[in-house]
Amino acid sequence: MAVMNGDGTRVDVGRGLEREIALLARHTALVNKSLSAQELDRSAYLLLSRLEISDPMTLKELADAFGLDISTVNRQTAALLRHGLAEKIPDPDGGAARRLRPTTAGLAALGRDRTRNIDGINALVGDWDERDRRDLVALLRRLNEGIERRQGLHWPRD
Repeated sequence: MAVMNGDGTRVDVGRGLEREIALLARHTALVNKSLSAQELDRSAYLLLSRLEISDPMTLKELADAFGLDISTVNRQTAALLRHGLAEKIPDPDGGAARRLRPTTAGLAALGRDRTRNIDGINALVGDWDERDRRDLVALLRRLNEGIERRQGLHWPRD
């Protein structure tokens, strides 16, 4: 199946989606890199976002949730702990593994960065009509949920 490109040429839908998703990832990384006010790096932002919407999690649960190797998550959470953005607590159910939860400082930093991100996105789509903005959210959610199903992962949404 083909769609019309901006210059009037026909482009395969899969090719068009691949290009736009790759560009979106690139633009997002560049925008975040240029925002000197961002407090958190990408991994800290994502880890704190997940911990914010769930009960405290073990390293294994976090690794499983992100589909990452436990050593990667261990390194990333060590940075959170070092900077006082998360803390380890005993398992409330009496298990041996300690669990991570965000600290007040971690949630505050996450909130400030999230507000900057939302403000930046709203500035980009502020002149779009409401229906287009809602459609974009719905389509991106559908795409992400499809990716999650394919990977066997689930990202809770509030």
